[in-house]
Amino acid sequence: MFDEGQLYAPVTADEDGKVTVHLADDHPGAKDPEYRRRREEIAAPALGWQPGDPEPRVDYTDGENEIWRTVCRELAPKHERLAIRGYLEGKEALGLPTDHVPQLDEVSAGLDPISGFRLHPAAGLVPLDQFYGSLADGVFHSTQYLRHPSQPLYTPEPDVIHEVLGHCNLLANPAIAQVKRYAGEAARRCETPEGLQVVADVFWFTIEFGVMYEDGELRAYGAGLLSSYGEIEEIRGADIRAVDFQQMATLAYDISHYQPILFACDGMSELTDRVASFFAEFDDETPARLAAS
Repeated sequence: MFDEGQLYAPVTADEDGKVTVHLADDHPGAKDPEYRRRREEIAAPALGWQPGDPEPRVDYTDGENEIWRTVCRELAPKHERLAIRGYLEGKEALGLPTDHVPQLDEVSAGLDPISGFRLHPAAGLVPLDQFYGSLADGVFHSTQYLRHPSQPLYTPEPDVIHEVLGHCNLLANPAIAQVKRYAGEAARRCETPEGLQVVADVFWFTIEFGVMYEDGELRAYGAGLLSSYGEIEEIRGADIRAVDFQQMATLAYDISHYQPILFACDGMSELTDRVASFFAEFDDETPARLAAS
């Protein structure tokens, strides 16, 4: 299990409306005042955004677009070797630009006719029930900031590269998008924090860090792997286990390192049938049933 809040730098606003992004001391941008200023500049409109408002647009700098280009260039051959077909098909269908950071409304315009999903801006951490529950409505909350330029191939927290290159290319595959909708519906049915946490933990080991056997080879389908230049290369050296929801719901793990244990679906059907059914049938009594089985 993990605390979702560990993944994001907290974002606050004072009485005067000044927005502050609280970067951890070991964050690559912690001692860079210009990066901190830029993070706050991007976060402020997202923090004040309300559904129905136009999505805030970011005038990305040449440096930010260069980070996007670098990651797209470096990840492309890794995706060809190590990503599942369903991701590659979604990536081709969505056709994200590789030379500049796309705006959220542009990504939504591409996703909506494919899977019905759209993006809402997030300044940082979205409450667990809201983030997962919104998936039931075809809404994915996405940050808009980029990682620090000193480490373009690494981020200690989800950024727009993780959200868009990782999750949105998956959402451009309707079958995978439906699994996410089921996860959202499961979250909506939860009446206890314990039940919601199990949904989050199974989501972590599947949609975020899932792998799959395809044509006899282990490939990645988790957004966290697909957006990580380094970790995607390490999947075949991990402790690979069969899908086990009880283990996923109770396994302790460290989000600050490459995941040493990964759970592998046996082909796409195990994801779109078995994992989808787990979320579709989930309720607050599911954890007790798993423990007793």
